[in-house]
Amino acid sequence: MEFIEGVREKAVTEIRQILSGGCEGREVRVNGAVHTIRSMGEVAFVVLRKAGGLVQCVYEEGLTNFDIRNLKEESAVEVTGTVKREERAPGGYEIRLKELRVLSQPAAPLPIAVSKWKLNTSLETKLALRPVSLRNLRERAKFKLQEGIVRGFRDYLLGQDFTEIRTPKIVARGAEGGSNVFKLDYFGKKAELGQSPQFYKQTMVGVFDRVFEAAPVFRAEKHNTTRHLNEYTSLDFEMGYIDGFEDIMDMETGMLQYVMELLGREYKKELDLLGVTLPDVSRIPAVRFDRAKELAAEKYQRRIRNPYDLEPEEELLIGRYFKEEYGSDFVFVTHYPSKKRPFYAMDDPADPKYTLSFDLLFKGLEVTTGGQRIHDYGEILRKMEKRGMDPEDIASYLMIFKYGMPPHGGLGIGLERLTMRLLDEQNVRETALFPRDVTRLEP
Repeated sequence: MEFIEGVREKAVTEIRQILSGGCEGREVRVNGAVHTIRSMGEVAFVVLRKAGGLVQCVYEEGLTNFDIRNLKEESAVEVTGTVKREERAPGGYEIRLKELRVLSQPAAPLPIAVSKWKLNTSLETKLALRPVSLRNLRERAKFKLQEGIVRGFRDYLLGQDFTEIRTPKIVARGAEGGSNVFKLDYFGKKAELGQSPQFYKQTMVGVFDRVFEAAPVFRAEKHNTTRHLNEYTSLDFEMGYIDGFEDIMDMETGMLQYVMELLGREYKKELDLLGVTLPDVSRIPAVRFDRAKELAAEKYQRRIRNPYDLEPEEELLIGRYFKEEYGSDFVFVTHYPSKKRPFYAMDDPADPKYTLSFDLLFKGLEVTTGGQRIHDYGEILRKMEKRGMDPEDIASYLMIFKYGMPPHGGLGIGLERLTMRLLDEQNVRETALFPRDVTRLEP
C-alpha cells in the first residue's frame, strides 16, 4: 500500500534561490523555459525563465552533453551545472552547464519576441496572442503587482476582523438596476450575471458584521473606451455599526497604506522592472461633489455642463487640481447627488438632494464607489416607492431590513482600473489578464 504524505522535497533548485546568492560554487539541477539563446560559436548563452526570474546558463562545446543547434526558444528544459558569480549575467549569477535535457519543445516558432525588454507590437496583437505575450517579463510583472494589491486588500481586512465571503454571480436581479445586464436562461427562469455583490454583502453584514470579497462582476454596457470592461474584478467590502460614511473612507485609506507598504517591501523587483513610483497615501483629501466641480471649473476655465454627475474630463481636472494644490494622486469626492446613486444609498439628512456617498479618484480616474446604505426598513420602502420600484421584485433582499440591520456601508474597487493608474497605463485592457469587452470573447 502506498500513502501520500504531502509535498516531497525535490533535488531541483529554483532560480530565485540562485539569484539570492546562496548557491555559489554548488552544482545544481534547474528547470525552466528557454527565454533566449545567444550563440558565440563554441560558447552559447542560454537564459532560462521561471516565475522567480531569469538565470544565464553557459554552454561550452565539448563540456556539455548536448548539441546546442537542437535547442529552441520556449523549450522546457532541465539543466545541471555549477553556479558562478558573474556581474554581467542577469541577476549576477550564471550556471556553467554540464548537462541539458529537453522536457518539451514548441511545435512552431514564436509569433512575437517575448524575450524583448518591451513588446513592440500593438495592444490588439498582444491581446490576440495573450497566452504568449504574458510570458514577456514586463507583461507578467503587471499581474504580479496585481497579486500584491489583492493580497494586501485581503490581509489588511482580515486584520481588521473582516470575514471573507463568496457570493453568487448568477442572480435573479441586478443590484444596480437598469438594462446593462447579461441575461441568462436559468432552467427556464430569467436570470442575470451579477453587476455587483451589493445585496449579498449587505445581507452578510447581518451575519458577520464586516465582510469582503474579491470576485468578478459583469456589466453589459456597449461601450468601447479605454476605461471600461464588461467583466472586471471588484474588491468589495461592507461593514456594520458605522458612525458615518467617513468610516468607510478611513478603512479604504488604511487598506491602501497597507497595500503600498506591502508592494514596496515584497514586490520591489516588479516595481523596478516597470519603473513604478508608489503614490503617497499617508493622507487623502476629501471634497464635496459640488465643490469639486466648482474648483475644477474655476481653475481650468471649464463650464459645468452636468450638475448631477462627473464627466471623465472633469474627473481628470479634479485629479489634476488636487495633485497641483495638495500633492495627492488620490482624492475622495463625497456627497454625490441622490438621483445618480442607487436606491439603497442613504440620503444626506442635511440636504436629501445629496447622498452620504463617495468616489475615490486616482490620477483623475474613478477607482472606487462607496458610501453609507439605508438600514431602516420603512425608509428604504419609501425611497423605492418614490422611484417607482416594486418591493416584491427584491423581497429576499428587503428581508434583511425587515428583520433588523445595523448602520452600515461599504465600497467596491475596480482592480484593473486601480492597477492601470498605478502603472500609468493608458488602457484598462493592459491590466486585465484576459479582457472581455464588446468585441473580445477569446482567448
